Amino acid sequence: MPCPNVSFYASFKDVEHACQQCGTEVEDGRPFCPQCRAPQIHVQITVPEVVVPELNSAAAEWSPEPVRAEYSDRPVLSANTIDSGAAVRVALKAGLAGVLISIIIMPLIGILLAGVLAVYFYRREKGVVLPAALGARLGGAAGVVCFIISLLLVTIHILAFHAQQLYIDGFLKAAQKFGNNPTDPVVQASLHSLMTPLGLAITFFFCMLFVIVLASIGGALSSVFLPASKGRG
Repeated sequence: MPCPNVSFYASFKDVEHACQQCGTEVEDGRPFCPQCRAPQIHVQITVPEVVVPELNSAAAEWSPEPVRAEYSDRPVLSANTIDSGAAVRVALKAGLAGVLISIIIMPLIGILLAGVLAVYFYRREKGVVLPAALGARLGGAAGVVCFIISLLLVTIHILAFHAQQLYIDGFLKAAQKFGNNPTDPVVQASLHSLMTPLGLAITFFFCMLFVIVLASIGGALSSVFLPASKGRG
């Protein structure tokens, strides 16, 4: 297929008397050198010049600015989620504080304040106002810590000082406050059943449930009534 816009032409000009390749004298008009057979006719090919259209000057001058991806390694805080690491830290601190308050003042106040302090510590650290449901969960976690520490202290006290009778007397006093006669055989039988492994397990379960519920109430109340504090950055 012939190439468009390409023109060929040959010019049979008089070559010089000497061959350009070997220098042999060549007669005018001979197409080849008789010595080296080099062609004596020059063929010239002209190729049309390709015109490249110019780009729009406005488009050429425009250069898009690099898009900067703004990101942060720090997680976005939200009131609907809770930072598990921070929750564990504040639950430990609040649970320990609740045990100290229980020893110094009163067990019920210490358990309730454990839930309150858990939400307060979390707000101070993260700067997030937790809803009442999450506040109750955080307070319940502090209550679990408070119960475990209290149980360990009681166990150590009983084993170290053989104070089992002291706690039995405490149960008898509590029964007497509720109008029960400590000398009643039914009360005595109930007390002895509590000292069995099954009775102790049931007692510990209900005590832990009571502590968790009370601390959860403290956490929920803290979420509703305590003012939010700014995070530490």
